[in-house]
Amino acid sequence: MNALAKNLVDNNIPEHIAIIMDGNGRWAQRSSLPRIAGHKEGISSVRAITKKCDEIGIKYLSLYTFSSENWKRPRGEVKALMRLLLSTIRHEIKDLNKNNVRLMTIGNLNELPDNARKGMEEGLESTKNNSGLNLILALSYGSRNEILRMVKNIATKAINGEADPNKIEESDIIRELDTSNIPDPDLLIRTGGEFRLSNFLLWQIAYSEIYVTKKYWPEFRENELLKAIEDYQNRDRRFGKIPK
Repeated sequence: MNALAKNLVDNNIPEHIAIIMDGNGRWAQRSSLPRIAGHKEGISSVRAITKKCDEIGIKYLSLYTFSSENWKRPRGEVKALMRLLLSTIRHEIKDLNKNNVRLMTIGNLNELPDNARKGMEEGLESTKNNSGLNLILALSYGSRNEILRMVKNIATKAINGEADPNKIEESDIIRELDTSNIPDPDLLIRTGGEFRLSNFLLWQIAYSEIYVTKKYWPEFRENELLKAIEDYQNRDRRFGKIPK
């Protein structure tokens, strides 16, 4: 067993880890490679981190794969990313099923190109009965848009007499979010050294522990994940309460 893994406290493994996978382009630039090379190398990190999360008992792993703002990137890069998404899903499905990993998504799949959307839907269907790690890809996802959709849905219910505005509870809001059947993240990791949330899971990370590393995503592998979890285990999660 990895020496770092031995240091982890078994009864304090986060149930849900969310990751903002930043730094692919900067990693490629540092290596004098095209940006797409960084994204391709990042796939190796996805594979390694997914495997390690499964091994140590993480139940949910959410990856900020393609944000709603990413559509503003150069057309050539977006097309290359969509091709990479499709080829990766098709290539990895066999191993996901072999390892009992269930693929899930949040965001608006309808905004993806038809072939990428269909490939993703095939992956979702193929793994839907798996009962191991839940691998959640945020695709064409933006948290503000998610919250806006939630508000509109609740407002529509109120207008139609299906909900009393004075009796709306937090649970009613949660039911309208993309993550309605997913627990909130315990730990949010951001690679690449930037200290911002980038419109990711703004409602859900209210009490998440946040860990930022300067490592770019293509170089974030098992040991870096274990360091983040060890740091998490050394924190006192108070959820607004006074320290004991």
